[in-house]
Amino acid sequence: MKTPGAPTAKASSMSFFRTVKMVLWSFLGIRKSSEWQEDAAQANPFHIILMGFAGVILLIVGLIILVNWVVPG
Repeated sequence: MKTPGAPTAKASSMSFFRTVKMVLWSFLGIRKSSEWQEDAAQANPFHIILMGFAGVILLIVGLIILVNWVVPG
């Protein structure tokens, strides 16, 4: 018997793009508390860590490219 309001298996898994969105908003520090709590309840910690590392690597590579473009070698 299913209880009302209980999350289903489909609702408990986050999509890839929603995880990306959650991590990107976290980098900016702009997030509603209610949305954060909803995402945190459904998120897979492995996906968040993986996307966090990917975001940091992209940020560092982007900064290196920007510095090399602004300051000629």
